[in-house]
Amino acid sequence: MRVWTTMAALLLAGTAMAHEDIADLYPQSELYSKPVEFIPHVWSAIGATAPPTYENSGHNNNLSFIVTGDGVVVINGGASVRLAQALHEEIRAVTDQPVKLVINENGQGHAVLGNAYWAGLGIDVLAHEDAIEVVEADGDFILQGMQRYNQDKAEGTVVSVPNLSFSDNYTIEMGDVSIEVLHLGPAHDPGDVQVWIPQWSIVIAGDIAFHERMPPIFAETCTSCWIETFDGPFTDLGATYVIPGHGHPTNMAQVTRYTSDYLKDLRAKIRAHIDEGGDLAGAFYVDQSNWAQLDTFEELATKNAGRVFEEMEWE
Repeated sequence: MRVWTTMAALLLAGTAMAHEDIADLYPQSELYSKPVEFIPHVWSAIGATAPPTYENSGHNNNLSFIVTGDGVVVINGGASVRLAQALHEEIRAVTDQPVKLVINENGQGHAVLGNAYWAGLGIDVLAHEDAIEVVEADGDFILQGMQRYNQDKAEGTVVSVPNLSFSDNYTIEMGDVSIEVLHLGPAHDPGDVQVWIPQWSIVIAGDIAFHERMPPIFAETCTSCWIETFDGPFTDLGATYVIPGHGHPTNMAQVTRYTSDYLKDLRAKIRAHIDEGGDLAGAFYVDQSNWAQLDTFEELATKNAGRVFEEMEWE
């Protein structure tokens, strides 16, 4: 039986298990796990559902690629040039079709710091204009953060700004596939991108969608905007398969439960806390026990509550 048929059954059945204390699943490679074909022609190397560390080489997000028949499209540059090279070696083991395009799902380090590897091969790198602004403004800071945890594994990595940009959508016709690169609205991070393949009903969702680890909420995140984008144009895609930014492929019901439903629940708890006269110090302790099974809960739950309080205090 093909690997993808087994995995498709798993992802439609529910959440595959993922824990941040699992050891490196692919020790012979810089990758945390070996790429797997989830549906025909769509592969993903699933990252650790944990913060980036030396042990996981910063591979704590999903590095995906699409084999089109006339070339390969890669989603995410990777957290370093070494990680990008490791992914490329796996792609070459799957197909002799050349990589023709790399797409950054946002401006975060694990999406963009491997760009230099691909650009060095003359491969175009595409990102949303807002993500490019992040790389241009904060690239050195992002690189230094990776260098701190990755130490010698950071050698050779430099900031490389994507050479292709778009505002709302960017369509790729390659081989037998039509790929729509979309910015559906504000969500988790500036310039969040969704890669939609209508003919296969699969969306490589990036960080608009979570289900195995807790969604991080940043100081600049608008959670009401995230909910509006998720419940509107993202849900309206009607995708059968979802490869989120972190965690195993799944379906819309799962990412809705652990993304939109989580954000709504946290906002409701914070609204009640504010209405009762609560302050920021108390907001950190609103009840999030319904979500305690998610990886990175301990690292993120109180931070998320504080940031939502600051967002909602003057709404």
